Amino acid sequence: MAPLDVLAVASEIFPLIKTGGLADVAGALPGALAAEGVAVRSLVPGYPRVLDALDGGVAVASLNDLFGGAAHIVAAHASGLDLFVIDAPHLYARDGDPYRGPGGGDWADNAFRFAALSRVAVLLAQGLVDGYRPDVVHAHDWQAGLAPAYLHYAGAIEPATVMTIHNLAFQGQFPAYLLSSVGLPEEAFSIQGVEYYGAVGYLKAGLQFADRITTVSPTYAAEIRTPAGGMGMDGLLRARADVLSGILNGIDTTVWDPATDRHLVATFDADRLALRAANKAALQDRFGLRRDPGTLLFGVISRLSAQKGIDLLLAALPVLLDGGGQLVVLGSGDASLEAGLRAAAGPDVNAHIGYDESLAHLIQGGCDALLMPSRFEPCGLTQLCALRYGALPVVAHVGGLCDTVIDANEMALAAGIGTGFHFAPVQAEMLAAAILRALAVWRQPDVWRGLQRNAMQTDVSWRRPAAQYAALYRELSRATTPHTVIARSEATKQSR
Repeated sequence: MAPLDVLAVASEIFPLIKTGGLADVAGALPGALAAEGVAVRSLVPGYPRVLDALDGGVAVASLNDLFGGAAHIVAAHASGLDLFVIDAPHLYARDGDPYRGPGGGDWADNAFRFAALSRVAVLLAQGLVDGYRPDVVHAHDWQAGLAPAYLHYAGAIEPATVMTIHNLAFQGQFPAYLLSSVGLPEEAFSIQGVEYYGAVGYLKAGLQFADRITTVSPTYAAEIRTPAGGMGMDGLLRARADVLSGILNGIDTTVWDPATDRHLVATFDADRLALRAANKAALQDRFGLRRDPGTLLFGVISRLSAQKGIDLLLAALPVLLDGGGQLVVLGSGDASLEAGLRAAAGPDVNAHIGYDESLAHLIQGGCDALLMPSRFEPCGLTQLCALRYGALPVVAHVGGLCDTVIDANEMALAAGIGTGFHFAPVQAEMLAAAILRALAVWRQPDVWRGLQRNAMQTDVSWRRPAAQYAALYRELSRATTPHTVIARSEATKQSR
């Protein structure tokens, strides 16, 4: 196979900067694609934490005015990643969250900060920087959504573009008066362009003009084409269904490996499951719970929000406790949900409000079951880690959760193929029923251990997804054609 060059465009990348699963994907996929003959360079904003992590770096281009100030494009390496970094202090030299200020609100200039990300992507895509010219531009989420639009309005027919939706709930909507300020022509503000309900839609722009659209699980790809799951984009996504597909995420199985994980009290594998007990005891101690190896210990690692179903968990908590279970929670988010978890604290329940990477690993290696009662979940990574660590996932039957966890129903138990527990519809009563099901199986130790071994033997790596992405890139690089403006215009007319 001929080598292929891909420019990945993302607003965060693990381990340099992370707020969610997007960073994990952006950080792990390039290494997996290398085995498929695909060389990835990742373009990221030059936040302080990113610049501090660079192993050297060479400025390969200078820009006199990138949305209000001078900037440099730096070619660098860090943590095994090949990077282009936008060193633009007026846009990115801010500590903390990459999207929100100290008060919790979005940075007022986010429209320009992420238009700049896409603008630099286009310079690279057109071969205007250091002789680099990728075969494919892969834009991730709304922050990179203007890249396909900029290429379209520049009249570029190559490189091909892929737009990946990691979570359709985040769309990047900005006032219409910013259209020319972010470098888009007047004709772009139409239903056939970037206009979205009277605003400039960055994600809408990517979905409108990308050659291919992917999302992070096959079920989510179907859900977002429905009014219930489409977040207002379902019409456009139905119209572009012929170029939309779902490719499951994986996890970095070198980072998430219970046999070598330095964050655990005791490492283990599927043949040494008894060693997990030391992690469970340490976890109970860490959260101040009753130390009891015979109690089913549930864990949660999550943003605390309605999307993640944490309110449903609080409603179902009496059933969990009455059934003899325990619960530990790691996360932050909605203040009312944080308060609810604090109020529930006791000898069998406790929460750590915030995030701690080491503690996340200990929860995976020490809890018996992991709860993910999400109302919607594009893919989910936490349940993939749980499978790898033998923490049986209890999940809502939505999105990537139902694509990755095999429900241990009666027939699955008889066939010996279950890896966790599903519930539907996504209601507190059905979550409670799934918890009771898990408690019932817990009381059958041999069956439980069989499910753990099934879970730990599941391939949650990037091997298969990387092969699918590589095939998609190669297909596009062979068939790059002018953007089908008329077809897309007709498609967008159906988007409302």
